[in-house]
Amino acid sequence: MSRAARRASGQPAGPPERVVARIRRHARVLTLPTLVLIAVAGGLAYALAVLPELWQRLAIAGAAALLVVFGCLLPFLAWLAGRVTITNRRIIVRSGLFVRMRRELLLSRGYDVAVRRTWVQGAFGSGDVRIDTGAEMPLVLHDVPRPGLVQAAIQELMAESGADWRAADRSIDDGDTIVWGRR
Repeated sequence: MSRAARRASGQPAGPPERVVARIRRHARVLTLPTLVLIAVAGGLAYALAVLPELWQRLAIAGAAALLVVFGCLLPFLAWLAGRVTITNRRIIVRSGLFVRMRRELLLSRGYDVAVRRTWVQGAFGSGDVRIDTGAEMPLVLHDVPRPGLVQAAIQELMAESGADWRAADRSIDDGDTIVWGRR
């Protein structure tokens, strides 16, 4: 039943949606762009001191600028653009730098939530949280910091939303039949 229909019928709309967590990928993915930035800065300083011709210095500076933009700035902006928001009703995944993508999963449907960790992720305290919806491709939250805590929070929120659904279902008497929202 939609929110407008609930207001019209006099039924309570339920608790408001609240944000439980906002998550980004582990910052470890920015290690390579940081190393590229350091190497480009060192290489550029050396090349500007060694190269005698102005055109050579300008060419090296232009190549360094391209490396910084494509090797450092774009990966950083892509990391900033990717975000997962977990509320008490749904999971919202936003990603993409130039083409934005948004995906939502309702917690009331009951999903299978699993954690997968490689040895590198385990060393840094991160992991992949896989949310299996059953009907479509599973949603994988890659490289999430503290994946066990994220898994426990999602499972707890699913239990709460399932309890709300079961309580609403229990409000119907056993002998009643509902057809198209009427008794």
